[in-house]
Amino acid sequence: MRRRLADVSAPARLAADDEGVGRDELALATRNHGLPLEAMRHDITPPGLHYVLTHYDIPYVPDDTDWRLTVDGRVRRALSLSPAELRGRPAVTTRVTMECAGNGRALLTPRPVSQPWLVEAVGTAEWTGVPLRLLLAEAGVDPEAVDVVCTGADHGVERGVEQDYQRALPVDVATGQDPEVLVAHTMNGAPLPPQHGSPLRLVVPGWYGMAQVKWLRGITVTDTRFTGFQQSVAYRIRREPWEEGVPVTRIAPRALLVPPGFPDFMSRTRVVAPGRVPLQGRAWSGGAPVTAVEVSTDGGTTWHQADLEPGLGHRWAWRRWSWNWPAVPGEHVLSARAHDAGGHAQPLEQPWNRGGFANNLVQRVPVLCVEQPVHG
Repeated sequence: MRRRLADVSAPARLAADDEGVGRDELALATRNHGLPLEAMRHDITPPGLHYVLTHYDIPYVPDDTDWRLTVDGRVRRALSLSPAELRGRPAVTTRVTMECAGNGRALLTPRPVSQPWLVEAVGTAEWTGVPLRLLLAEAGVDPEAVDVVCTGADHGVERGVEQDYQRALPVDVATGQDPEVLVAHTMNGAPLPPQHGSPLRLVVPGWYGMAQVKWLRGITVTDTRFTGFQQSVAYRIRREPWEEGVPVTRIAPRALLVPPGFPDFMSRTRVVAPGRVPLQGRAWSGGAPVTAVEVSTDGGTTWHQADLEPGLGHRWAWRRWSWNWPAVPGEHVLSARAHDAGGHAQPLEQPWNRGGFANNLVQRVPVLCVEQPVHG
Protein backbone atom coordinates (compact mmCIF):
# COMPACT_ATOMS: atom_id res chain seq x y z
CA MET A 1 0.00 0.00 0.00
CA ARG A 2 1.45 3.33 -1.04
CA ARG A 3 2.08 5.78 1.79
CA ARG A 4 1.84 9.57 1.65
CA LEU A 5 3.38 12.32 3.75
CA ALA A 6 -0.08 13.08 5.10
CA ASP A 7 -0.16 9.57 6.60
CA VAL A 8 2.61 10.49 9.05
CA SER A 9 1.84 14.20 9.47
CA ALA A 10 -1.33 14.94 11.42
CA PRO A 11 -3.54 17.98 10.81
CA ALA A 12 -3.94 20.66 13.44
CA ARG A 13 -6.46 19.80 16.14
CA LEU A 14 -7.81 20.79 19.53
CA ALA A 15 -7.65 18.55 22.59
CA ALA A 16 -10.93 17.06 23.81
CA ASP A 17 -12.35 18.45 27.05
CA ASP A 18 -11.03 15.55 29.15
CA GLU A 19 -7.87 14.85 27.12
CA GLY A 20 -4.55 15.07 28.92
CA VAL A 21 -1.22 15.86 27.33
CA GLY A 22 -0.45 13.04 24.89
CA ARG A 23 2.75 11.26 23.88
CA ASP A 24 3.06 13.47 20.79
CA GLU A 25 3.08 16.59 22.96
CA LEU A 26 5.45 14.97 25.46
CA ALA A 27 7.81 14.15 22.58
CA LEU A 28 7.84 17.83 21.64
CA ALA A 29 8.31 18.87 25.26
CA THR A 30 11.41 16.66 25.61
CA ARG A 31 13.00 18.23 22.52
CA ASN A 32 12.19 21.81 23.44
CA HIS A 33 12.59 23.55 26.78
CA GLY A 34 11.60 26.73 28.55
CA LEU A 35 13.40 29.10 30.88
CA PRO A 36 13.40 28.06 34.56
CA LEU A 37 11.67 31.14 35.98
CA GLU A 38 14.23 31.54 38.77
CA ALA A 39 16.76 32.21 35.97
CA MET A 40 15.06 35.55 35.29
CA ARG A 41 17.39 36.89 37.98
CA HIS A 42 20.02 36.96 35.22
CA ASP A 43 19.90 40.15 33.13
CA ILE A 44 21.26 38.06 30.26
CA THR A 45 20.11 34.45 30.04
CA PRO A 46 22.88 31.82 29.82
CA PRO A 47 22.45 29.94 26.49
CA GLY A 48 21.60 26.64 28.18
CA LEU A 49 18.74 28.27 30.09
CA HIS A 50 17.32 30.33 27.19
CA TYR A 51 14.14 28.81 25.78
CA VAL A 52 14.47 26.62 22.68
CA LEU A 53 11.91 25.62 20.05
CA THR A 54 13.09 23.53 17.11
CA HIS A 55 10.51 22.68 14.45
CA TYR A 56 12.39 19.81 12.81
CA ASP A 57 15.95 18.50 13.45
CA ILE A 58 18.90 20.55 14.64
CA PRO A 59 21.19 20.54 11.58
CA TYR A 60 24.62 19.02 12.12
CA VAL A 61 27.16 21.64 11.03
CA PRO A 62 30.79 20.56 11.62
CA ASP A 63 33.40 23.30 11.89
CA ASP A 64 34.80 22.49 8.44
CA THR A 65 31.42 22.82 6.69
CA ASP A 66 31.50 25.11 3.64
CA TRP A 67 28.49 27.13 4.79
CA ARG A 68 27.35 29.93 2.51
CA LEU A 69 24.67 32.56 3.08
CA THR A 70 23.19 33.69 -0.22
CA VAL A 71 21.34 36.95 -0.86
CA ASP A 72 19.47 36.80 -4.15
CA GLY A 73 16.15 37.34 -5.91
CA ARG A 74 15.10 40.86 -6.87
CA VAL A 75 18.52 42.42 -6.28
CA ARG A 76 21.09 44.05 -8.56
CA ARG A 77 23.95 41.84 -7.35
CA ALA A 78 23.61 38.47 -5.65
CA LEU A 79 25.84 37.82 -2.64
CA SER A 80 27.39 34.63 -1.30
CA LEU A 81 29.07 35.03 2.09
CA SER A 82 30.73 32.65 4.53
CA PRO A 83 30.28 32.97 8.31
CA ALA A 84 33.95 34.01 8.53
CA GLU A 85 33.36 36.82 6.03
CA LEU A 86 30.37 38.01 8.03
CA ARG A 87 32.34 37.89 11.29
CA GLY A 88 34.97 40.07 9.63
CA ARG A 89 32.50 42.87 8.99
CA PRO A 90 31.63 45.68 11.43
CA ALA A 91 29.27 44.19 14.00
CA VAL A 92 26.30 45.37 16.04
CA THR A 93 25.34 43.89 19.43
CA THR A 94 21.73 44.11 20.62
CA ARG A 95 20.16 42.79 23.83
CA VAL A 96 16.90 41.12 22.84
CA THR A 97 14.14 39.35 24.75
CA MET A 98 12.86 36.54 22.58
CA GLU A 99 9.55 34.77 23.24
CA CYS A 100 7.85 31.88 21.49
CA ALA A 101 4.58 32.82 19.79
CA GLY A 102 2.91 29.82 21.47
CA ASN A 103 3.96 30.72 25.00
CA GLY A 104 1.04 29.90 27.33
CA ARG A 105 -0.67 27.58 24.82
CA ALA A 106 -1.12 24.72 27.29
CA LEU A 107 -3.16 26.99 29.58
CA LEU A 108 -5.92 27.52 27.01
CA THR A 109 -9.26 25.70 26.97
CA PRO A 110 -9.72 23.93 24.62
CA ARG A 111 -5.98 23.32 24.30
CA PRO A 112 -4.42 23.47 20.84
CA VAL A 113 -2.37 20.30 20.47
CA SER A 114 1.23 21.35 19.86
CA GLN A 115 4.30 22.23 21.94
CA PRO A 116 2.66 22.44 25.42
CA TRP A 117 4.15 25.69 26.72
CA LEU A 118 3.13 27.08 30.09
CA VAL A 119 4.74 30.55 30.50
CA GLU A 120 8.47 29.77 30.33
CA ALA A 121 9.13 30.08 26.57
CA VAL A 122 11.31 33.19 26.82
CA GLY A 123 14.92 34.30 27.24
CA THR A 124 17.14 37.36 26.83
CA ALA A 125 20.50 37.31 25.09
CA GLU A 126 23.00 39.66 23.55
CA TRP A 127 23.17 38.92 19.85
CA THR A 128 26.04 40.12 17.68
CA GLY A 129 26.00 40.23 13.91
CA VAL A 130 25.67 42.22 10.71
CA PRO A 131 22.56 44.37 10.16
CA LEU A 132 20.40 42.80 7.47
CA ARG A 133 19.74 46.24 5.99
CA LEU A 134 23.44 46.62 5.14
CA LEU A 135 23.53 43.29 3.29
CA LEU A 136 20.41 44.23 1.36
CA ALA A 137 21.83 47.66 0.54
CA GLU A 138 25.00 46.01 -0.76
CA ALA A 139 22.94 43.65 -2.92
CA GLY A 140 20.69 46.48 -4.14
CA VAL A 141 17.01 45.80 -3.53
CA ASP A 142 14.65 46.23 -6.47
CA PRO A 143 12.20 49.14 -5.93
CA GLU A 144 9.33 46.72 -6.67
CA ALA A 145 10.35 44.32 -3.89
CA VAL A 146 7.79 43.57 -1.16
CA ASP A 147 9.14 40.64 0.92
CA VAL A 148 12.47 39.28 2.12
CA VAL A 149 12.24 35.49 2.46
CA CYS A 150 14.64 33.84 4.93
CA THR A 151 15.37 30.11 4.64
CA GLY A 152 16.87 27.88 7.32
CA ALA A 153 18.66 24.55 6.90
CA ASP A 154 16.12 22.70 9.05
CA HIS A 155 13.87 20.50 6.90
CA GLY A 156 10.78 18.49 7.73
CA VAL A 157 7.09 17.88 7.14
CA GLU A 158 4.20 19.65 8.84
CA ARG A 159 0.52 18.94 8.26
CA GLY A 160 1.46 16.99 5.14
CA VAL A 161 3.67 19.72 3.65
CA GLU A 162 7.38 18.95 3.17
CA GLN A 163 9.40 22.11 3.60
CA ASP A 164 12.48 23.98 4.66
CA TYR A 165 11.71 26.32 7.53
CA GLN A 166 11.01 29.68 5.86
CA ARG A 167 9.67 33.01 7.03
CA ALA A 168 9.43 36.39 5.32
CA LEU A 169 9.71 39.96 6.55
CA PRO A 170 8.21 42.93 4.73
CA VAL A 171 10.92 44.90 2.96
CA ASP A 172 10.41 47.93 5.20
CA VAL A 173 11.06 45.77 8.29
CA ALA A 174 14.06 43.97 6.76
CA THR A 175 15.68 47.27 5.72
CA GLY A 176 14.58 49.30 8.75
CA GLN A 177 16.48 50.47 11.81
CA ASP A 178 13.65 50.33 14.38
CA PRO A 179 14.12 47.48 15.00
CA GLU A 180 17.39 46.72 13.26
CA VAL A 181 17.31 43.11 12.09
CA LEU A 182 20.57 41.19 12.53
CA VAL A 183 22.21 38.28 10.76
CA ALA A 184 23.73 37.04 14.01
CA HIS A 185 26.81 34.85 14.44
CA THR A 186 27.40 35.36 18.18
CA MET A 187 25.29 34.83 21.33
CA ASN A 188 26.42 36.33 24.63
CA GLY A 189 29.93 36.86 23.27
CA ALA A 190 30.44 33.29 22.01
CA PRO A 191 29.70 31.51 18.70
CA LEU A 192 26.08 30.44 18.35
CA PRO A 193 25.37 27.07 20.01
CA PRO A 194 23.88 24.43 17.69
CA GLN A 195 20.38 24.71 19.21
CA HIS A 196 20.41 28.48 18.72
CA GLY A 197 21.16 28.40 15.00
CA SER A 198 24.88 27.87 14.46
CA PRO A 199 26.53 29.21 12.38
CA LEU A 200 24.07 32.01 11.45
CA ARG A 201 20.59 33.06 12.44
CA LEU A 202 18.18 35.93 12.05
CA VAL A 203 17.34 38.13 15.04
CA VAL A 204 14.27 40.37 14.71
CA PRO A 205 13.95 42.44 17.91
CA GLY A 206 10.40 42.81 19.19
CA TRP A 207 8.97 39.97 17.09
CA TYR A 208 7.91 36.54 18.29
CA GLY A 209 10.35 33.67 17.87
CA MET A 210 8.94 32.28 14.61
CA ALA A 211 10.56 35.24 12.77
CA GLN A 212 14.04 34.47 14.10
CA VAL A 213 15.07 31.95 11.44
CA LYS A 214 17.88 29.69 12.67
CA TRP A 215 20.61 27.96 10.61
CA LEU A 216 20.14 30.75 8.10
CA ARG A 217 21.37 29.87 4.61
CA GLY A 218 19.28 31.91 2.19
CA ILE A 219 17.82 35.41 1.90
CA THR A 220 15.65 35.98 -1.17
CA VAL A 221 14.04 39.28 -2.12
CA THR A 222 10.68 38.88 -3.89
CA ASP A 223 8.24 41.20 -5.66
CA THR A 224 5.24 39.13 -4.52
CA ARG A 225 4.00 38.27 -1.04
CA PHE A 226 5.49 35.08 0.38
CA THR A 227 2.81 32.42 0.92
CA GLY A 228 4.86 29.57 2.39
CA PHE A 229 3.45 27.29 5.09
CA GLN A 230 4.96 29.08 8.10
CA GLN A 231 3.63 32.40 6.79
CA SER A 232 0.15 31.72 5.44
CA VAL A 233 -0.93 28.52 7.23
CA ALA A 234 0.92 28.49 10.55
CA TYR A 235 1.39 31.51 12.80
CA ARG A 236 -1.98 33.07 12.02
CA ILE A 237 -4.43 34.10 14.73
CA ARG A 238 -7.78 32.56 13.83
CA ARG A 239 -10.71 31.09 15.71
CA GLU A 240 -12.03 28.93 12.87
CA PRO A 241 -9.90 26.75 10.57
CA TRP A 242 -11.34 28.33 7.43
CA GLU A 243 -10.44 31.90 8.41
CA GLU A 244 -7.48 33.65 6.78
CA GLY A 245 -6.52 34.98 10.18
CA VAL A 246 -4.24 37.77 11.33
CA PRO A 247 -0.45 37.24 11.09
CA VAL A 248 1.54 36.84 14.30
CA THR A 249 4.19 39.58 14.44
CA ARG A 250 5.21 41.65 17.48
CA ILE A 251 5.35 40.43 21.07
CA ALA A 252 2.40 41.41 23.28
CA PRO A 253 3.23 42.90 26.71
CA ARG A 254 3.98 40.40 29.45
CA ALA A 255 5.31 40.40 33.01
CA LEU A 256 6.53 37.28 34.76
CA LEU A 257 7.26 36.73 38.43
CA VAL A 258 10.31 34.97 39.80
CA PRO A 259 8.53 32.48 42.08
CA PRO A 260 9.40 33.35 45.70
CA GLY A 261 10.37 31.00 48.50
CA PHE A 262 10.92 27.35 47.63
CA PRO A 263 8.77 24.89 45.61
CA ASP A 264 6.99 21.61 46.08
CA PHE A 265 8.62 19.18 43.65
CA MET A 266 5.45 18.13 41.78
CA SER A 267 2.90 20.92 42.17
CA ARG A 268 5.46 23.76 42.05
CA THR A 269 3.43 25.51 44.76
CA ARG A 270 5.74 27.95 46.53
CA VAL A 271 6.28 28.07 50.30
CA VAL A 272 7.22 31.30 52.12
CA ALA A 273 7.36 32.51 55.73
CA PRO A 274 5.27 35.42 57.04
CA GLY A 275 6.69 38.91 56.85
CA ARG A 276 8.38 40.95 54.16
CA VAL A 277 8.81 38.86 50.99
CA PRO A 278 10.65 40.65 48.16
CA LEU A 279 8.95 39.93 44.83
CA GLN A 280 10.73 40.51 41.55
CA GLY A 281 10.38 39.66 37.91
CA ARG A 282 10.75 40.88 34.34
CA ALA A 283 8.48 42.69 31.92
CA TRP A 284 8.73 43.28 28.18
CA SER A 285 6.75 44.23 25.07
CA GLY A 286 7.62 44.15 21.38
CA GLY A 287 5.12 46.82 20.39
CA ALA A 288 5.99 49.72 22.69
CA PRO A 289 8.15 50.21 25.80
CA VAL A 290 6.81 48.87 29.10
CA THR A 291 5.58 51.77 31.25
CA ALA A 292 4.24 50.03 34.37
CA VAL A 293 3.93 46.72 36.18
CA GLU A 294 1.24 45.86 38.74
CA VAL A 295 1.35 43.01 41.25
CA SER A 296 -1.55 41.13 42.82
CA THR A 297 -1.35 38.74 45.77
CA ASP A 298 -5.03 37.78 45.82
CA GLY A 299 -5.59 36.28 42.37
CA GLY A 300 -6.20 39.60 40.61
CA THR A 301 -8.77 41.17 42.94
CA THR A 302 -6.50 44.03 43.98
CA TRP A 303 -3.34 45.40 42.35
CA HIS A 304 -0.26 47.26 43.60
CA GLN A 305 2.17 49.39 41.59
CA ALA A 306 5.62 47.78 41.38
CA ASP A 307 8.93 49.60 41.03
CA LEU A 308 10.14 49.37 37.41
CA GLU A 309 13.84 49.73 36.68
CA PRO A 310 14.96 51.95 33.78
CA GLY A 311 15.56 50.30 30.43
CA LEU A 312 19.21 51.46 30.42
CA GLY A 313 19.19 51.81 26.65
CA HIS A 314 18.12 48.21 25.96
CA ARG A 315 14.87 48.95 24.14
CA TRP A 316 14.29 45.34 23.03
CA ALA A 317 15.13 43.62 26.32
CA TRP A 318 13.09 42.88 29.41
CA ARG A 319 13.12 45.20 32.43
CA ARG A 320 13.36 44.23 36.06
CA TRP A 321 10.51 45.10 38.45
CA SER A 322 10.17 44.62 42.22
CA TRP A 323 7.67 44.96 45.08
CA ASN A 324 7.74 44.04 48.77
CA TRP A 325 4.90 41.77 49.84
CA PRO A 326 3.81 41.75 53.51
CA ALA A 327 2.95 38.04 53.52
CA VAL A 328 0.52 36.60 56.06
CA PRO A 329 -0.21 32.92 56.74
CA GLY A 330 -2.57 31.28 54.28
CA GLU A 331 -2.93 30.40 50.60
CA HIS A 332 -2.28 33.11 48.02
CA VAL A 333 -2.13 33.48 44.25
CA LEU A 334 0.47 35.94 42.97
CA SER A 335 0.22 37.65 39.59
CA ALA A 336 1.97 40.41 37.66
CA ARG A 337 0.57 42.53 34.83
CA ALA A 338 2.52 44.70 32.35
CA HIS A 339 1.37 47.88 30.59
CA ASP A 340 3.12 49.42 27.59
CA ALA A 341 3.26 52.87 25.99
CA GLY A 342 0.89 51.75 23.26
CA GLY A 343 -1.94 51.45 25.77
CA HIS A 344 -1.83 47.66 25.86
CA ALA A 345 -2.01 45.58 29.05
CA GLN A 346 -2.17 41.90 29.84
CA PRO A 347 -5.68 40.48 29.99
CA LEU A 348 -7.15 38.76 33.03
CA GLU A 349 -9.15 36.50 30.70
CA GLN A 350 -7.33 35.34 27.58
CA PRO A 351 -8.98 35.68 24.15
CA TRP A 352 -8.77 32.23 22.56
CA ASN A 353 -7.37 31.26 19.16
CA ARG A 354 -6.79 27.89 17.47
CA GLY A 355 -3.01 28.07 17.45
CA GLY A 356 -2.62 29.36 20.99
CA PHE A 357 -0.59 32.32 19.71
CA ALA A 358 0.22 35.69 21.33
CA ASN A 359 -1.29 34.47 24.59
CA ASN A 360 -0.25 36.94 27.30
CA LEU A 361 -2.72 36.06 30.06
CA VAL A 362 -1.45 37.14 33.49
CA GLN A 363 0.63 34.54 35.32
CA ARG A 364 -0.79 32.81 38.41
CA VAL A 365 1.67 31.56 41.05
CA PRO A 366 0.16 29.59 43.98
CA VAL A 367 1.92 30.36 47.28
CA LEU A 368 1.49 28.85 50.74
CA CYS A 369 2.61 31.11 53.59
CA VAL A 370 3.29 29.05 56.72
CA GLU A 371 4.48 30.10 60.18
CA GLN A 372 7.51 27.82 60.28
CA PRO A 373 8.60 26.46 56.89
CA VAL A 374 10.78 23.35 57.15
CA HIS A 375 14.37 23.68 55.91
CA GLY A 376 16.64 20.86 54.81
